[in-house]
This record gives sequence, structure tokens and C-alpha cells, in this order.
Amino acid sequence: MSDATLNSVTQDPDDFAVQIADQIKTFIVAVTEVSKVDEPEKAVPVLLLQVSQLLLAGGRLGAYEDVLPDERYEPDLGPEPDADGLRERFAALLEPIDVYSEVFDPYEPRKAPVPHRISDDLADLVTDLGHGLAHYDAERTAEALWWWQFSYFSNWGSTASATLRALQSLVAHIRLGQPLEELDGLDTDQDPGEEDLAEAAGRVMLEEIAAPLGLRPVK
Repeated sequence: MSDATLNSVTQDPDDFAVQIADQIKTFIVAVTEVSKVDEPEKAVPVLLLQVSQLLLAGGRLGAYEDVLPDERYEPDLGPEPDADGLRERFAALLEPIDVYSEVFDPYEPRKAPVPHRISDDLADLVTDLGHGLAHYDAERTAEALWWWQFSYFSNWGSTASATLRALQSLVAHIRLGQPLEELDGLDTDQDPGEEDLAEAAGRVMLEEIAAPLGLRPVK
């Protein structure tokens, strides 16, 4: 292991917190702005990039030494910010491609995939990350780092990973010319009508999203 890698794992907590906080602030601002666009082809590439960069921060938190908060009990932050508006905007923007299937834990015994929504995931990410950011802005650096690291392992890390796979898969289907109706990803234990949703998603990707993104399906 190189000295640079070792330094990144044992970096000074204050410097490390500044870097992680900057990455998280960038993600929250970018995702909030993306939620306001009118067309999914404008949103998907930016979301793919932003979630990828967020997971870099998560990887650094995962590799960093265990962080312990200064106090045994978490200080009261007051009411959590409401992310319902963000959730609703993304649900409307990504409606044909919002639902995807995911296996929660790949190391558990074989289980059927369950349906998730990108809009729910993004709202949950902003909520989790914003909770730690409130500690950071209140100058509770250790508490912020502890929360980001703990929630990375317990919640937002797996949420971000699943969202990234969905976004990456979405673009891959376009580039490889594979409409969703030809795949099995969305027909597992879901409500009636999901087949229609998959067909709609395929049409949107290939007819509306691919061309504006400059992507051409393989023939």
C-alpha cells in the first residue's frame, strides 16, 4: 500500500471532514438543481455523474478509520428538512424510468429482486446526507463524520450503489439497443401493469432520451 493511500485512510479528521462536506454539499446542490429540469435526457447524465462522485466520498468514509462522536447521545437537530418536494419532482420527471429492481444484500441467501424508485432513493440520499451536514454546519465535526460514516454502512451507501446501477443500466440499455421490455429486470413480484411500465420505459429511452443524449442504439 502506497504512502498516499495510507495518508488518505488516516488523514487529519478536520481536513477529511472539509473534503467530505464539500463533496456532499456539491451533490445536494446539483441534485436539487437537476430536479428542476423539464426533460429526463437532461437529468440522467448529471445524476449518473453526481451519484458516482458521491460514492467516491462514501468509499473514502468506508476506508477511513472508525469515527467516534464527542458525545454519547446525538444532539437534537430539530425537525428534519422535508425532501418530499424533491421526491415528487423526480417522480414526475423520471416517471417512465423511475421504477427499477434491486437485490438489497448480495451476500444474503438468494432472494427475488424488489422494486425501488430512483426518486425515492435521491430524496433519501439528500435527507441522510443533510442530517450530517447539519452537524457539520454547527461545527460538530466528529458528529458529522460519525453520522456520514455510520449511515454510509447502514443506509445511504447501499442506496447510492443501487441508484448508480439503475442509472448506469439505463444508459447501457440505450447504447446496446436493449429496450426494457426485452429484459427481465422489472417483472419480479410487482403490481399489475409493470409490464406496461417497462414497455413505456423502453420507448422513452430509445425514442426520447437516446437521441438528445447523442446515443445511438446498436443495430
